[in-house]
Amino acid sequence: MKYIEIDEELYRYIASKTERIGESASDILRRLLHLSVETIVVDLPEAFSEPSLETESVAVSEPELQRSQLFSQAKAAVEKVVAAQAKTDVDTDASKLSSALEFSTIVNEHLLAQQKGAVGRFMYLLANLQAIAGHEFNKVLDIQGKGRLYFARSKQELLASSQSSNPKEIATSGYWVTTNNNTAKKQTILTEVLEHLGCDSEQARSIAEYI
Repeated sequence: MKYIEIDEELYRYIASKTERIGESASDILRRLLHLSVETIVVDLPEAFSEPSLETESVAVSEPELQRSQLFSQAKAAVEKVVAAQAKTDVDTDASKLSSALEFSTIVNEHLLAQQKGAVGRFMYLLANLQAIAGHEFNKVLDIQGKGRLYFARSKQELLASSQSSNPKEIATSGYWVTTNNNTAKKQTILTEVLEHLGCDSEQARSIAEYI
């Protein structure tokens, strides 16, 4: 049995993946890396080397070098697993959001016809979308143009980005949107908003055409 030093964050991550009482760190890593899990009798060493407490410079022995290399390999492998899991979690969250939101419900052709021009229809659809998306609607803040903002949490923030942005508040949500762009651009912005919230691209474009 070989021993390696790991940092606190990595230790907590490994510990969080425990599935049964008494499962060793080695077994957890083997399971995460899809290696066969074997029962290994652990012989504890009499003492651990603590380089941080040593005051004199000493040559690195071959065993210490091997431990260092093993630690680097294990850490890299675990970080790869963590990154893959994080991506899976993000994809899962987007899938859950998409299934939870009924995007077609934001379209009411009768009420859309009563809105004033493209700006009115644009604001109407955004307001309905914000109502069903709730706190997830803050993802619109990630949608930006080249050197300018499309969404913000205040009128002043949009005006600071462009004095001609003609910002309007989306209902009473506290979110503001620029409205001085043409109809095609409004459709593009709404499509991006819908996609950011998990809507299928084809459906997003179809809804945007109502502007």
